[in-house]
Amino acid sequence: MSVVPLPGPGRPAPGPPADPAARVSRLLEAMRSVGSGLELHSTLERICETAAALTGARYAAIGVVDEHGDGLADFVQQGVDEATARRIGRLPDGHRGLLGALIREPEPVRLADLTADPRSWGFPEHHPPMHSFLGLPIRVQGEVFGNLYLTEKHGDGPFDDEDLDMVRVLATEAGIAVGNARLYEAAQQRERWIDGSVAVTTALLAGGDADDALQVVAEQARRLSGSAAGIVLLPADEGGLEIAAVAADRASGLLGTVVPPESEVVVELLAGRAVFTDDAATDRRMLTGLARRFGPAMMLPLHSDGRVLGSLVMPRARGEHAFTEAERTLAVQFAAQAALALMMAEAQRDRERLAVFEDRDRIARDLHDLVIQRLFATGMLLESAQRGSAVPEVRDGVGKAVDELDITIQEIRSAIFALQQGPAEVPSGLRTRVLREINMAAVPLGFRPSHRFAGPVDTLVGELTGKNLIAALREALSNAFRHARAARIDVVVDATVTLPDGRPGVRLTVADDGVGIPEGGRRSGLSNLKRRAESLGGDSSHGPGLGENGGGTTVVWQAPY
Repeated sequence: MSVVPLPGPGRPAPGPPADPAARVSRLLEAMRSVGSGLELHSTLERICETAAALTGARYAAIGVVDEHGDGLADFVQQGVDEATARRIGRLPDGHRGLLGALIREPEPVRLADLTADPRSWGFPEHHPPMHSFLGLPIRVQGEVFGNLYLTEKHGDGPFDDEDLDMVRVLATEAGIAVGNARLYEAAQQRERWIDGSVAVTTALLAGGDADDALQVVAEQARRLSGSAAGIVLLPADEGGLEIAAVAADRASGLLGTVVPPESEVVVELLAGRAVFTDDAATDRRMLTGLARRFGPAMMLPLHSDGRVLGSLVMPRARGEHAFTEAERTLAVQFAAQAALALMMAEAQRDRERLAVFEDRDRIARDLHDLVIQRLFATGMLLESAQRGSAVPEVRDGVGKAVDELDITIQEIRSAIFALQQGPAEVPSGLRTRVLREINMAAVPLGFRPSHRFAGPVDTLVGELTGKNLIAALREALSNAFRHARAARIDVVVDATVTLPDGRPGVRLTVADDGVGIPEGGRRSGLSNLKRRAESLGGDSSHGPGLGENGGGTTVVWQAPY
């Protein structure tokens, strides 16, 4: 059985053979070709190519009807080369003209000259001339999936009854092939969303940084939904919703943006109801300038066990097609899984926090009941020995030891008081938090990094920038400990800098004399630093360190207040 020759760009399709047996043979081969794949778009392209070759049409196209049944969601064509297609511009939407008429009345249409038909609407500029026309619906499980269009029959004649009969048979086979491809694509899509949910759950329960886990949620949501951005919002202290994580090509300055509580969208989301829009830029419910960047959008509440933890937003670029019902269903399920994982991660952190507090209470009791009592008893023994000694040097030495013990007892009592403080009572100034990170890093490093502050960091640096600066400092110190093998680390926090765009900001500099960054080594930590800075409208970079000839690494992280 011979293979159906397919037309190419700029080359007309061969005319159909006159021999009925040959035409049947070509029809059978065409049916086999149409059903040979499972990917939907390639299946549609194959149907176009096969129909054109079978009927001798120069051009073929399939318009996929949208979910509302009043326009086209996709348009696949064969015969118009790429250069001509670019000059024509936007693909037809099916809202008017002959294509729109076929959507409203899905019955076969055969025309000798489509330009003479009153339903035909003028071709756009650069469109190739077309006259003979054959169009008929493709049905999948009894419902119209789209329409097959064929134009410009070989030899400039009209399409005949045999063409119509063969294309009808082909359309039936095409409906079966499209149905199979849609089932396969839906299964693949569900599998991708399930894998994304697993990745989110793993990240949230891994016990790492909470901001990084939320970033995983945003990135997975963006990837799975094919959106221009993935955005996670959490309830803001002053009401409304605040952007806590964002994955987008242009994420600069988005982190920390607050959607006010008076927004209708916020009211719906905090009530646990999903919000969908076909054009965020023109939706009157959107109160922030951020919405002007986007078109179709899904805004889903992250709620579990009666609690709304936040919201997940997935917007597409302006002009892109709206989310299908299947995509909305999968996204809602993903948001529910992410919310459950957030709840579990929060409970896990609460358990870990409780264990820490219980351990702190135990340490405080042991210090008070055992260590201080022993030190106090030792001091009393030394004072007794001091009184019984006749040697002045001994008395002076013992007296100094007693004084040192008193100082030690006071320091231990201060430590006990700090251990017994609740988290809300711990000083939360940026300077204090920086020193805490440096002290914590001193244990694995084996030495204490030096530090310097410039400017009133506690009063100038806002909470959002300060939180991300601490995370950046923790990342930089961790990298120095795990990879640098440094003997010296200098930390500088400068709140007097002016950023390249003229705004005042804060700059964190962490420099070491270690081995530096190896060529081709992992840079995920540096990428995290840069992402945090850019999301605030800042930047992060690295360069030579403190060692000889620039050995080691210097990390510079800066952001506006």
